[in-house]
Amino acid sequence: MPTAAQPRIATRHVPAFSTQAVQRHVQVRPPPRAEASRPRPLARPTAFRKFYERGDFPIALEFDTFGHKIAWKVSLDKLDFHHYLPLFFDGLCETDHPYTFFAQRGIADMLEHGGSRILPVVPQLIIPIRNALNTRHPEIVCNTLKVLQGLVTSADLVGQALVPYYRQILPVLNLFKNKNINIGDGIDFSQHKRKNIGDLVQETLEVLERYGGPDAFINIKYMIPTYESCLIVS
Repeated sequence: MPTAAQPRIATRHVPAFSTQAVQRHVQVRPPPRAEASRPRPLARPTAFRKFYERGDFPIALEFDTFGHKIAWKVSLDKLDFHHYLPLFFDGLCETDHPYTFFAQRGIADMLEHGGSRILPVVPQLIIPIRNALNTRHPEIVCNTLKVLQGLVTSADLVGQALVPYYRQILPVLNLFKNKNINIGDGIDFSQHKRKNIGDLVQETLEVLERYGGPDAFINIKYMIPTYESCLIVS
């Protein structure tokens, strides 16, 4: 006698590495991608944005024959760097205009005229730098690396003062150190515009080594094992 057809059992999709994965009639879903370099959204508005919208910064936008620039309402020689420089560094996380313009230009002006007032403020700049790099946003990371290079070369001993903080600011650079654009025989215009994140990481590490003193290389090597010294040892 013919037997009744067996009912078809639907296949269930279950997560990987779970107890359900060893059951019958299941299909294991692949594990999610780590996406370590995926940009992270900001959890909160930056302090820079809040201060700018309240009008607490002594700055204004000025136009001249060379384009936009910052007009400072007070002399940079009298500016409180302990208060303002960390706030402007906090603005590195911004991508919207005019916040990103004021943050970057403000930092450039203060680093150019800060001199000996920059070194005592270095510990207050570490958290804003780390927060900006941890966004993993390519534009923010590129801008932060350029600012970091300018910070290191802005005054004496700043590069050496950053060495104890390498463990906080360098780990994320491992994600982007070898991230270069492979375009074959084409022309990569991002190199001319300094927007190639892999090249900027290498440049920044070399600047940190040159200005960081005798302990810079070993500390960079500890955090980024693939880095090779740019200094010729005779």
